[in-house]
Amino acid sequence: MIVDRFGRRFRNLRVSLTAACNYACTYCVPDGKRLLPADHELSADELVYAVRLLVDAAGIEKVRITGGEPLLSPKFDALLPAVMQLPLQDVSVTTNGQLILRKLDVILGAGLSRINVSLDTLDAERFRQIARGGDLETVLAGIEALRAAGLAIKINMVPMRTRNADQILPLLDYCLERGFELRFIELMSMGHLRHGNAFGRDFFGMNEILELISTRYAFTRTDAPYDSTAVRFAIPDAGTFGVIANETEPFCSACTRLRLASNGFLYGCLSNAASHDIRPILLEPEHQALARLQSLLVRALADKQDLSFKGEVTVMKFIGG
Repeated sequence: MIVDRFGRRFRNLRVSLTAACNYACTYCVPDGKRLLPADHELSADELVYAVRLLVDAAGIEKVRITGGEPLLSPKFDALLPAVMQLPLQDVSVTTNGQLILRKLDVILGAGLSRINVSLDTLDAERFRQIARGGDLETVLAGIEALRAAGLAIKINMVPMRTRNADQILPLLDYCLERGFELRFIELMSMGHLRHGNAFGRDFFGMNEILELISTRYAFTRTDAPYDSTAVRFAIPDAGTFGVIANETEPFCSACTRLRLASNGFLYGCLSNAASHDIRPILLEPEHQALARLQSLLVRALADKQDLSFKGEVTVMKFIGG
C-alpha cells in the first residue's frame, strides 16, 4: 500500500468519462464556451481496465464517475455496469441532471444506488444565466424519477454572492422536504477564476452560509469520516446538509482522492497541475502494468498539498469533477 508522511493513501477515484459538457457554468468556464472532448480520450474498455488496475495497485475502494458531463458520453452505457462489477465499497455518479431521463434505464439497470446532481438554483431564469445551457424543468423531472426509483440523492450547489446566494434557503427547503442531502461547495480558485476579481467578488464561504441557514433552522455539527471533504450538519427532525469548505476549512491533510482524466492522465491533487500519463501502461500485460502503475502512484501522491488548497489554473471539469 502506498502511504505518505501524513498517512494519506488513495482510496477514492474520480473517473472523467469526457471533458465535454452540455453546460457552460459561469464558475467553470469563461465566456460561455462549452467544454469539448479532450484529444485522444480513452475508450470505455481502456477506462475500465485503468480503473481495475488502480483498484489493485492503489487499493481504491470508491469510484465516482464524472465529466465534463458523464451522461453526455456514449461510454457511460458500457462503463457504469462494468465498474459496478468491480470489488468496490461504493460507486456513484455526479451529473448536471440534464440527461437523467434519457439514461434512467442504464442507471437503474446497472444497480446504482446513489447519485449527486449539481443544481445551483430553483429559479428557471437564474438557471439559464448560471448554466448557460439546458433547462431547469428537465433536471427537476430527472431528479424526481431517481427519487421514485429509490436512489439516494445528494444535491450539489455552488453558492455565489452575486448570482445565487438567495437560493441557499430555497434549495435547502427543497432538499429537506424530499430527503436529499444538500452539499454547498465553496467556490474554488481554479481555471479562469484563478486570476482577476471574479473569485473574490463571488466567494460565499461556510460561515456566511451557516449564518444564513441559522435564520431559519437550528442545526448542530456532526461527525464525518476521516477523509470526508464535507463538514456535515444535522437539522433535528428534518435532515442533514454539508459544506465542502475547501477555502474556509481545508481538508488537504486528509485527502484520499485520485483523479483519472478522460485522456488518460492521473492527477493526485486539484491544487497541483502535475499529471501522470498512464496510457503507455494500459498497453502492457496486467502484471507489468501494476508494477509501473505503483511507481507512478508514488509520484501522484507526492503532488498533494500538505495543508490547504492553493488554487490552480487547471479547469476542474477537465480532470474529473
